[in-house]
Amino acid sequence: MTQEIRAEQVKVYKVWDKPTRIFHWVNLALVMTMILIGFVMLFKGEIGISGLEAKIGLKTLHVWVGYLFAVNLTIRLIWGVIGSKSARLSQCLPDLNGLAKYKAKLAKGQSPQYLGHNPMGRLAIFAMMLLLVTIMLTGLVRAGTDIYYPPLGGAISEYIAQPGVDGASIKPYDDTGVDAQKVAILKPFKSLAGEIHVYSVYLLILMIALHVAGVIVAELKHQPGLVSAMISGNKGLTKPAEDEEQ
Repeated sequence: MTQEIRAEQVKVYKVWDKPTRIFHWVNLALVMTMILIGFVMLFKGEIGISGLEAKIGLKTLHVWVGYLFAVNLTIRLIWGVIGSKSARLSQCLPDLNGLAKYKAKLAKGQSPQYLGHNPMGRLAIFAMMLLLVTIMLTGLVRAGTDIYYPPLGGAISEYIAQPGVDGASIKPYDDTGVDAQKVAILKPFKSLAGEIHVYSVYLLILMIALHVAGVIVAELKHQPGLVSAMISGNKGLTKPAEDEEQ
């Protein structure tokens, strides 16, 4: 449904503050970078990358990008508590009643508009935030158990070191000075964290694809300016916002 709209009919609202917009685009860049490195790690043999040094190098690069991702996400979570109204994490919680009303209006051919995320968007953002936190936590576990990086690496290397061996001397993928029995104890937890990490990434990729598709549909059919709003912070509405009083 296409409709010509005169400029004087559009009311512009300031919705997304600068920290929220910065997080969005930095998070996107970091997540896509980690996904790319992750796929190189998974399929390194198929693309001709071999050797222990390359394996450790890829994991180290992945971990360092992961640290940037974790810092960015942590700042966003804090800002979601102390930041502006539109940045609050409460605005990302699913609104099932609002979702039912939203779907009913769409079924009638209406185009409800929102200052924040529409109910479908809120559901998608909530799911993605849960996945991002899960990926961050399991990634930190694997950073500690794979290549002994902070925050858990020091404790892990000390735990698996043989009696009398300095944990700091333990090297990734090197059994020298390592207590095999303790490594075996840790292995199920390490494997579980790895599986959760990988499948959470797969789910995140799916959610990103659905989110992008939803934004495109909403941009073209119901509420133009969604993408530009995440750049400028301003959103133009041609009718009263459904969530103006929330």
